[in-house]
Amino acid sequence: MSPVRPWYYTYVLRSDKNTEFYTGATANIKSRIEEHNNGHVTSTKCKRPLHLIYFEACLNKDDAFRRERYLKTGMGKRYIKNRLKGGLTG
Repeated sequence: MSPVRPWYYTYVLRSDKNTEFYTGATANIKSRIEEHNNGHVTSTKCKRPLHLIYFEACLNKDDAFRRERYLKTGMGKRYIKNRLKGGLTG
């Protein structure tokens, strides 16, 4: 039996305060979201509360962080808005 490989996640959070998106990548998505909402992440500290609105899972760490970089570009932001159009507007 092969060992269980860890997943790496690229995620998008949405701020209730200003409706902005924050994109990140991590190996432990649950604890990372808790860090954001507990004020332990400088870039999102003033944007709380934050809610997970999108994530992708990868088996390769480099793929997850590469995807994060893409989603932070103009094209990536458009992708997220188009992908989530129905969910963001009801």
